[in-house]
Amino acid sequence: MNNFMHNSAILLVSCPDRKGVVASIADFIFRHNGNILFADEHGDEASNLFLTRVEFDPADFDFDLAQFSERFAPIARDFQMDWRLAHSSDRPRIAIFVSKYDHCLQDLLYRHQSGELHCEIPLIVSNHPDNQRVADFYRIPYFVVPVTKENKREAEQKQIALVREHKCGLVVLARYMQVLSNEFIATMGSQNLINIHHSFLPAFVGSKPYHQAFQRGVKLIGATAHYVTQVLDDGPIIEQDVVRIYHRDTINELVQKGRDIEKIVLSRAVRWHVENRILLYGNKTVVFQ
Repeated sequence: MNNFMHNSAILLVSCPDRKGVVASIADFIFRHNGNILFADEHGDEASNLFLTRVEFDPADFDFDLAQFSERFAPIARDFQMDWRLAHSSDRPRIAIFVSKYDHCLQDLLYRHQSGELHCEIPLIVSNHPDNQRVADFYRIPYFVVPVTKENKREAEQKQIALVREHKCGLVVLARYMQVLSNEFIATMGSQNLINIHHSFLPAFVGSKPYHQAFQRGVKLIGATAHYVTQVLDDGPIIEQDVVRIYHRDTINELVQKGRDIEKIVLSRAVRWHVENRILLYGNKTVVFQ
């Protein structure tokens, strides 16, 4: 079902787990003439944390949603909630970073053009000129910012300036083959950076994971989409998938199979982020379906 047929509101909440949280949220929406469309929840016993996503129709609300924070504040304080309200009609602005490999970029742009990704993509940033033709085909501005050991900080400052100039709240690393500096990550914020790593983390961290997998003789390879932290390939995992390989498969065949998984896993992660389906806690995520 396409939730974007509704001009709905989405309430995301995490708080200490105790009785009455769900009832209080539902009662608040009911009392103000809202209609709950979808609701999902998760309780984490180890951390005594409760997380929920409630999507509701506010068309008949008896107050303007601009006042939601003020009206909802007493409940939020009572239950010590960390919460935010989003709208299904919002179109987040996304910057895509890419190097030479184009499969993830092409997949994201196609899904965006077809309406599957409900967002805006105002720019593509790369350290190589190779994907200019792809950007031109989709009519998206393409900025080449070469990166070397000597100019890395200067290059990242240019990239940050481009992201800010185009008012992007999310950066998607679609096989961008540069390790971001701690300064870049701190400036953008970990929850605003999604990366695709071409292995089933935590296995085969770092460079050339397919070569590592081939040498190890594994029977499955995978891909992992995750939020970026200052520890390489260690951020909260959003989505993973695997494909079976065989003893006759060469390195090139591993890479070919892996690319199919990479683009699917990344597109799922970006879609879930755009649709406000992800809540973080610790180094984990809850993805509400």
